Amino acid sequence: MVAALASLEAQLRPMTQDDLSVVANIDAAAYEFPWSRAIFKSCLDHGHDCWVLTQGGEIVGYGVLTVGAGEAHVLNVCVAPLHQGRGHGAYLLRRLLDLARWHRAERVFLEVRPSNALAHAMYERAGFNEIGRRPGYYPSRRGREDAIVMAMELLPPE
Repeated sequence: MVAALASLEAQLRPMTQDDLSVVANIDAAAYEFPWSRAIFKSCLDHGHDCWVLTQGGEIVGYGVLTVGAGEAHVLNVCVAPLHQGRGHGAYLLRRLLDLARWHRAERVFLEVRPSNALAHAMYERAGFNEIGRRPGYYPSRRGREDAIVMAMELLPPE
């Protein structure tokens, strides 16, 4: 599955082992507590849906989704800081939701930091609703930060 994002001249393609260092570097640039290269490798090794968004041959973002038992979980959506604010994150999220539907998932879950207001707003615009909290889920400078748990029911494609 390769999808073109004409207005942004970007393309989505499956993540490969060769992409791991670049993806880990994007994560490190975007987050104070990034995933390691080994975590991304583990996602690929375990068969999660891992995708990269490229623009002009450069990886500018990625998304990771896992699916099982009729449910999907967005594990990570990230856009390189220099490429944020252009709709890439929302595009990646829409494509992950399309994959979840393709896998016949009935609902999708994700966690987001309360301090990440932009991501939280993007998820709400996409149709996610807050369903709970996970206390102390994320590391933070002051110890731990809760996670907002969000979910959405998926309707079959029309």
